[in-house]
Amino acid sequence: MKPEIYPDKQVQAERLARAVVIALSNTIEAKGRAVLAVPGGTTPGPFLEALSREKLAWDRVTVLPTDERCVAEMHDRSNAKLIRTAFLQNDSARSYYFSLTPLDNETPDDAARRLSKAVAEVAPVDVVVLGMGADMHTASLFPGADGLEAALASGADPVMAITAPGAPEPRLTLSAPVLQTATHIHLLITGAEKRAALELAQALPVTDAPVRAILDAPAGVTVHYTD
Repeated sequence: MKPEIYPDKQVQAERLARAVVIALSNTIEAKGRAVLAVPGGTTPGPFLEALSREKLAWDRVTVLPTDERCVAEMHDRSNAKLIRTAFLQNDSARSYYFSLTPLDNETPDDAARRLSKAVAEVAPVDVVVLGMGADMHTASLFPGADGLEAALASGADPVMAITAPGAPEPRLTLSAPVLQTATHIHLLITGAEKRAALELAQALPVTDAPVRAILDAPAGVTVHYTD
């Protein structure tokens, strides 16, 4: 798999944002609306900021996170906080944000069941942008996680509860079937360690390298890389 290589993170962010907007614009023209899934974490920040500045009929776009930690929406570890701060500003503030944050006193499993019904109503995802960790996880599909095999299964519900090894809180994640059936799939990675991990992942089973779930997607995946 040959990645798109960029000279720095800013160029990477701007080029990826443009590719995403083109795909969303074409989808809106064809279907009237579009669904976009974006990652949390620190790496996607520049991309989300660049995307927020792009011109689009954002009021026709539903935006949801690829995964979420089971914390309050504006908690420092919440993906929603990053997405709202970095992306839901400028023109993109007109988009509809679909939260994966559990309700107060809602268990992760209960939240997953509620959200699965709601995600099923807006699916399929038209464009998904994912990150990847050096451990080869993507979204909250972590190697060795409690609930990983269920989230990878072909019959998995759209949203699954999962607990990553050593993580301070449970998570909710879009399941492998939802990610794999997105029309346009982009993987955003930075640094030599992650590039080496991506190359290794292609030779490992999906339970050891969950990013394989999207690398093997029918639509293919575009990898965007910079040092």
